[in-house]
Amino acid sequence: MPLGLGRRKKASPLMEEDDVGERTALGISHADSVSGSSISPQIAGLPPPAPALRPRLVFHAQLAHGSPTGRIEGFSNVKELYAKIAEAFNITASEVMFCTLNTHRLDMDKLLGGQIGLEDFIFAHVRGQKKELEVYKSEDSLGLTITDNGSGYAFIKRIKEGSIIHRMQLISVGDMIESINGKNLIGSRHFEVARTLKELPRGRAFTVKLCEPRKAFDMIGQRSNSSANSAGISSGRGTLRLRAKGPPTVEELVSVIEEKAIQKVDDLLESYMGIRDSDLAGTMVELGMDKQNPDDFSQALDRTLGDFAFPDEFVFDVWGAIGDAKAGRY
Repeated sequence: MPLGLGRRKKASPLMEEDDVGERTALGISHADSVSGSSISPQIAGLPPPAPALRPRLVFHAQLAHGSPTGRIEGFSNVKELYAKIAEAFNITASEVMFCTLNTHRLDMDKLLGGQIGLEDFIFAHVRGQKKELEVYKSEDSLGLTITDNGSGYAFIKRIKEGSIIHRMQLISVGDMIESINGKNLIGSRHFEVARTLKELPRGRAFTVKLCEPRKAFDMIGQRSNSSANSAGISSGRGTLRLRAKGPPTVEELVSVIEEKAIQKVDDLLESYMGIRDSDLAGTMVELGMDKQNPDDFSQALDRTLGDFAFPDEFVFDVWGAIGDAKAGRY
């Protein structure tokens, strides 16, 4: 069947509230990759094992601006993770804006997103100074890439050089977007914030309220191997996978091929849909890695991500990006 024939073309929101891009549930499988764990594989059709029967993974964390090291354990989704971080450092969960892995710096390539390596050290970035600015939209594009933390906060992931926002010295990567023209955006997904910015009329000014992460003193050393060993994990290849549905899973780290394919598909998402979502891109790559032709890939997308109603040309480009990665054409 030619690609596109019989594919659903229904009008739907860009993402559902419980979309696959928001991987907020954690789980554990492939126990052989975790030293000392003894988990039996789940039998199809049976409910996931009780929490008490799952291995209790321990992670280590610091506040990015400086703090003692805390132990984080006993969480099963992103919101619970933030709550555990808040509990460890005696702050409120609403103060946690986002987390980076293995660096306290505002490195957007190290954001805690779809997965956590079993030896990863978590740095939590918390609310800092608030600011309110007026921005004149002289062009259609503001030059922003927006992402969110999976728990209600959308923030700036990238700023395009030479863009309107780049020329404004007071707006920075990592700033959380609280409101635009008085519209409260706390609790919004990143694509909703991006849509609000895109719909602002050209040739007019708008007011944006931001909150920047509390600044670090650049005096925090990188984690040592001893911190990972103290967590009882001997292999760095395992990764705790964040998913929207299903039991928590521990898996092998993604291969270089998958990583390159995810980067390419994430670029295509931004080009076609105006959003970046590495978790959604990862899901699409997973669906395509074992497919032999674009029709099978198209049908797999419809079964899993049918609500997105991706256009055929986008599906072709995603299939091509996955094929290029598998062929080593990075």
